[in-house]
Order: sequence, then structure tokens, then C-alpha cells
Amino acid sequence: MTSTLQVEIDPATVAETEALTTMVRTSAAYTGEYRVMVANQTIDAAYIGRHLTRVAHGPDGELLGFVTLQVPGRGGPGEGEVDFMFVAEDAQGRGIGRLLIDHLRAEAATLGLRRLHVVSHPPSAGFYRSCGFRDVGVIAPHGRIGWSRPHLIMELG
Repeated sequence: MTSTLQVEIDPATVAETEALTTMVRTSAAYTGEYRVMVANQTIDAAYIGRHLTRVAHGPDGELLGFVTLQVPGRGGPGEGEVDFMFVAEDAQGRGIGRLLIDHLRAEAATLGLRRLHVVSHPPSAGFYRSCGFRDVGVIAPHGRIGWSRPHLIMELG
């Protein structure tokens, strides 16, 4: 458990999956053309059972954000992928996202991973760069996603 800025980061629970799904589907970052990318996304018990899922809670237990890690993800052995990274609208700008990424980085290193990948929502790429990810490519549009997305990696050392 991590405590910084009165934020606790813990494993997600099945009781939180509906709230996590709502956070994804209603994110202001995915308005307009981007809405199609999250409209049918679901975080359920099966998902959190398969993937490391961490939630940030405020001092009153309110859900401030969450991050997930897929292992394997993109890349090869010893590499994982950040799948979901969301911060509640009213909690943005308070450092919650960076806390979640820092926590995930530490857990990934504990798991023996040497690199993290992320395919970023284009408006979020700057955030990932500020956390230490670097650009390695671009994922071309496909399916219902009609825009290119930056592919970034972070070396875990």
C-alpha cells in the first residue's frame, strides 16, 4: 500500500469494477471522435483477475483513478503494457496519475519486468513522456480506431 498526498493505492476489488467502467466510458478525454474507443470498454471481475489493477483512493475512500498492467502485453518476455490509466475528472491536476504510474513502475520491477509499453491516447502522450516513457513508434489506425496512436516505452533499469 502506498500513501502520498493522502492517497492510498491498493488492488482493485470486484465491488469497484462498475465505477472503473464508468470512469472509462465517461472520461472527458474521450469525447467526439475518440468516444468510440471507450464506449464499450468494461472493467469486470475477469479483467481484474487477469491483470494487475491498482486504484487510488482519497482520504474518504473516494475513487480517484486507476491503472492496469497486462503481462504479457506488447513486447517480449520481461515486458508489460499499461492498458488503462484514468484519473477521475475532479481529481486531475493533483498528481494522481503520476502516483499511479510510479506505483505501477515499482510493482512491474518487483515482478521482474524490464520494460513497460503504452499505446497512448494521442492527447495523453505528453503525460506519459513526462513520466519517463519515450516514443518508439506509431500504431496505425485500424478497426473502429480511425487515428494513429503513439507507442511509448519505459525502461525499468
